[in-house]
Amino acid sequence: MANFRTHITVATAGGILVAYVGWQAQWWPSSQAILVCALTAFGGILPDIDADRSRSIRLIFNLLSVPALVLGVLLLQTWLTPGMLLVVCGGIYFSVRYLLGVVFSRLTVHRGIWHSLLAGFLCAMLTAALSFQLLAQSAWLAWSHGIAVWVGFGIHLLLDELYSVDLEGARLKRSFGTALKLTDGRRPMSSLLMLIATLTLIPWLPPWAALGELLHQGSLLWR
Repeated sequence: MANFRTHITVATAGGILVAYVGWQAQWWPSSQAILVCALTAFGGILPDIDADRSRSIRLIFNLLSVPALVLGVLLLQTWLTPGMLLVVCGGIYFSVRYLLGVVFSRLTVHRGIWHSLLAGFLCAMLTAALSFQLLAQSAWLAWSHGIAVWVGFGIHLLLDELYSVDLEGARLKRSFGTALKLTDGRRPMSSLLMLIATLTLIPWLPPWAALGELLHQGSLLWR
């Protein structure tokens, strides 16, 4: 399968392309273009969140600890004294960066449910919901953020499948078909739980009309 450097490089290149096209089409300003590129690159390493002791999982939880800290401050600042807020948010940062990754690696299996299209939908919808509800972004931008993560996620899955094809030996490796799949058929309970988590996000999502218009405008670029 593709290594960390390949995933992050190709996803970043895809992010640059998506961000540039959207900027040229005046879908978002230059500042948002940078964010779209970063989200695409982040999506490009997200599926390896289930890989024990990988560079991806360390980087992912290092990155997630920062927004978790900011979110904790925003939600708790009116309820706690400054001293208590510092202690609690420090605990949040430490837990996400150091403890959550360990727990996550014990509960997941590499090339399991997190290497699936369903996981990509979950991450994209969660990103759009957070952007719209917590960051107060417009529906258009919130869906753009979600799609950026989805594009990076899809690039990762596609690369893993491409690297499962041995062109020199004209054969398919044992890993073929374990990345680009709808769900994890070997673990139906994991798939069911992820589907439930995805469906629970629906009430928090931006208006669907904005997504439809974004996809429509994107389709016009190919004509």
